[in-house]
Amino acid sequence: TKISVVHCLCFRGGAELLFDGVKKHEVTLPCQPEPWDIRNLLKWIKQNLLKERPELFMQGESVRPGILVLINDADWELMGELDYKLQDQDNVLFISTLHGG
Repeated sequence: TKISVVHCLCFRGGAELLFDGVKKHEVTLPCQPEPWDIRNLLKWIKQNLLKERPELFMQGESVRPGILVLINDADWELMGELDYKLQDQDNVLFISTLHGG
C-alpha cells in the first residue's frame, strides 16, 4: 500500500511572506498512485499553502527564476529539479533571492 509522505517545507529570504509569514511547514502529502515529485509538490503547495500572489512564487509549473530550491541541503539542479522523486522525511527549502525595492 502507498503511504503518505511527510516533508518539511521551509521558505526563506522573503518567500515566507507568501505563506502567511510561516517559515516552516511540516506537511503530510496524500497518498497517490505515482510517487510524488517536485512538479506535483509545487502544484500541491500552490493549492494548499500559498496564501497570496502566486505569481511571485510560481512561473508555469515551476518556481519562478530567483527562487533557489534545496532538497536536503543540495541544489535541486543536481537532483533532477521538477522530476526529483520525493522520499519520506525530505527537507525542501525555497529561498527567494528577489528583493523588492
